[in-house]
Amino acid sequence: MLSTYGSFLPLRVLEEIRHWKQQESWHVEVIKSATEGLEPAYVRLLDDWRTVFEQTERAAIELLEEQRSALDPVEQAWQHQEKKASSAPQAHTHQLDESSAHSRGSDASATGEKPLSESGLNSQPASQELNRRLDDLLQTANRQSQEYVRQLGLLTEHSHALRQQPKSAGVVIHAAHESQYFLISTTPFQEPGSIARATGLYHVAAEGEDYPEQAFRERHASMRGEGSGATKGVQSGQTQPSAAEKSLVGRPVPIGGHRLPPLPYPYNALEPYIDEKTMRIHHNKHHLSYVNDLNKAEKKLEEARKTGDFDLVKHWERELAFNGAGHYLHTLFWTIMSPQGGGNPSGPLAEQIKKDFGSYDAFKKQFSSAAEKVEGGGWAILVWSPRSGRLEILQAEKHQNLTQWESIPLLAIDVWEHAYYLKHQAERNKYIEDWWHVVNWPEVEARYAQASKLRWQPF
Repeated sequence: MLSTYGSFLPLRVLEEIRHWKQQESWHVEVIKSATEGLEPAYVRLLDDWRTVFEQTERAAIELLEEQRSALDPVEQAWQHQEKKASSAPQAHTHQLDESSAHSRGSDASATGEKPLSESGLNSQPASQELNRRLDDLLQTANRQSQEYVRQLGLLTEHSHALRQQPKSAGVVIHAAHESQYFLISTTPFQEPGSIARATGLYHVAAEGEDYPEQAFRERHASMRGEGSGATKGVQSGQTQPSAAEKSLVGRPVPIGGHRLPPLPYPYNALEPYIDEKTMRIHHNKHHLSYVNDLNKAEKKLEEARKTGDFDLVKHWERELAFNGAGHYLHTLFWTIMSPQGGGNPSGPLAEQIKKDFGSYDAFKKQFSSAAEKVEGGGWAILVWSPRSGRLEILQAEKHQNLTQWESIPLLAIDVWEHAYYLKHQAERNKYIEDWWHVVNWPEVEARYAQASKLRWQPF
């Protein structure tokens, strides 16, 4: 579980609880369908658990909506202070993290503004009550999973049907492992009040701080190509790698040496379709956390290889998969969007889409529907399959679940709520509609040109 979400951490925790309980409900059905002749008493037990999980999921959804509503006045006050700061001589946005959020308050006092904490943000009784309820819900969800895992263990011991069906018993064990993974990921927030303590203003990178405007202009200066995706009078940008970037191509990334890639455009470049604030948080918080946690997992596994101690190998392999997929998909995500995006694909990619989906409109409708119907957080991805020799549309829950091996991602949309909730709230479908306006088709076409060269024996 990422702990760098600042004031949006409660939303992230609730997203995870909702998804977690959806998964546990689904696992109940999988266990029942996979086990022929499961004893009626155990079927009733599993049905009771499904009811409990569904109720907890609904509670998470309701509290999620309340948390979103509670953030509205926070956002308004934040925007007011940002406007004040930007109008002051030589004003600039200060970098904040959770441990130094008070610095914004001291800057505000210099201009006569009340610090955010004195403005009532994150300290109102209503917010405190929401945090208390979130603590209660998380503790309840954890206790449920602990008991559920215990009872699944007893089920494999005492069910005659499961003892006769080793593969079905394996399904039960897998379901228990999935619930245990959630318990591990929420460990930092087990103590009541820990979410509130970790909640602070999110990081806002200053202009020129990490990715200066000059760097953005240099990246834009290197953009070429006109493509059918270009809007009238504007070239459609396909970012070309710099000389330094070219020198790194082909070199392996050192263990624990992954880096956050810079955006190929300013944070506000995708307005009005994707807002600047979302881009800043998404790139400089969420993606950075995946990079950091991927590096940590790689170093921990390296340490295990040296010591021969693999007691925690399952945990670190999961962290490797989750954060690695998150890093790679986000790296793709930034490049397949462009301020000059939109329109339709052209050339061989357009022909392949027509061949595999019937028409571009049919492809777009299927892709949008797949994205809208991803359960919880995840992705919709257009991939090239070297084995089948055609394009396919896949869903990925979280970042790595449901992934098809061998497939090469070409186009991906992030439908985790952190990708759109500031602007689109719960309207994922509207976010998807807006996203099509920034798709960088020349980049997708270039990826397809390379990927389609790879073909394996079909089966």
